Parts: sequence; structure tokens; C-alpha cells
Amino acid sequence: MKRKNRSKGKRSQRGIYILPNLFTSANLFCGFYAMIAAIQGFFVRAAVAIMIAAVFDGLDGRIARVTRSVSMFGLGYDSLCDAISFGVAPGLLAYLWALEPFGRLGWLAALLFVACGTLRLARFNTQTSYVGSTYFNGLPIPAAAFMIAATVLFLHHLGKTGTTKHVTIVIMIYVLSFMMVSTVKYYSFKHVEVLGKMKFNVLVMVILFSILTLVEPIVILFFLILGYVVSGPFTSLWLHRRKQHAEGVVTDKADVTPQESR
Repeated sequence: MKRKNRSKGKRSQRGIYILPNLFTSANLFCGFYAMIAAIQGFFVRAAVAIMIAAVFDGLDGRIARVTRSVSMFGLGYDSLCDAISFGVAPGLLAYLWALEPFGRLGWLAALLFVACGTLRLARFNTQTSYVGSTYFNGLPIPAAAFMIAATVLFLHHLGKTGTTKHVTIVIMIYVLSFMMVSTVKYYSFKHVEVLGKMKFNVLVMVILFSILTLVEPIVILFFLILGYVVSGPFTSLWLHRRKQHAEGVVTDKADVTPQESR
């Protein structure tokens, strides 16, 4: 009986959780489709596919945590799919859409984005055991890819169809690459409960934001992800000052000598 139970336990450990990995596979499908669409010149389709991949990437982790189906296989599979959907796919999209006219500077920017994104994923996998879940260490690779996709859609919304050539795109790619491998803190939103209770003022803001998103979804998404990318340095500065303030309070308390008892 004990041998049978042990064999069953080993089989269950070797098993693969289907539901979260299905969402991860959908993420991979969207990333691969984005590459095909970018090669064929359908840059808007590629950008939308990358955005949908980001949605699936956010869902698979939450589903795994809710269903308690987190596994090492799932973490490794998710990282490999993220490297394709949010590293190779947006790098290829950016190169074919805006970086190719810049020659060596352009393809080096695309290569740097893919390399930094892969390094970001590798660092994240090695730090999950001792880094807090409230803040990310560096810009998450899905956010960097979402920024590229949102820029493509935003310029298309402004009437810029087809390929483009502007030095700001090159600068943006280099900045995104640097932010991914930096130690700048970004809020993870892992503790945000959408279905939980919220204050009345927050509910009103959510409703207004939803209405604005329905009216101008491309514009709202662009400035929303841009605000998140820019928020990193300010978050790091705020956390640094709060840490200094806490250390100062502890030092002041340690320096205070108790009054002599009478």
C-alpha cells in the first residue's frame, strides 16, 4: 500500500496542470502570430496580437495561483513563451516597422531589446524566492512589449500608416531595454483585488475610466502604459526616501537616552 501511494504521489508531481498552461499556450500563439503578421507588413495586427498575449500572460499566473496549480514546469514554460511573445515578437515588429531604415543602429536596438528582455526573465526566475511580490525589479518584459505595441497603434490612430522613420522610436527601444535590466522598482499589481470591496470614489473613477476607454481605447491604452513606464523612477525615489526616513526614525530613537529615574 505504501509503495502504491508513493508511486501515485510521484505521478501527480510529474503531471502537468492543463488550465494555466492552456493560457500560456495562447500567449505563445499570439506571439507567433504577431511575428508572422509583422513579416507580412500587418503591423497593426501584430501589435494587437502582442497586447492579447499580454492579457493571456496575466491570466495564466492568476489562474495558477487561484487554483493552486503553480509548478516549476509552468514557470519555465511561461518564461520561454514570454521570451517569444514579448521579446522576439516586439523586437521583430519594431525593426520591420521603424528601425530598419537606421541600419546597424536599428538592428542593434532590436537585438538589445530581445537580449535585455531575456536577461530580465532569467533574473526574475532566480529572484522569485527572495524578492517581494509587491514591486518588480526592473520594467516587466510584457509592459515593454505592450509599450511598443501601443505606440504602433497610437501612431496608426494619428494617421501614420505603414512603416515609419523617427529617431524617437530608436530612443524608446533603447530606453525600454535599459529599464528592463535596471533595478528600478515597478508596482506589480499582484495584490489588487478587482472583485473585492472598494470605496465609492474609487468606483466612480473606475466607471469614468471605463467610459473613456470605450470612447478612445487606443489613446487611453497608450498613455496608460506610458504612465506605467515613467512611474518606475518615481516609485524607486519614493521607496528610497521612505527607507531613509524609516532609518532616520530608528536612529533618532536609538540616540535618545532615557531620563534618570528619581
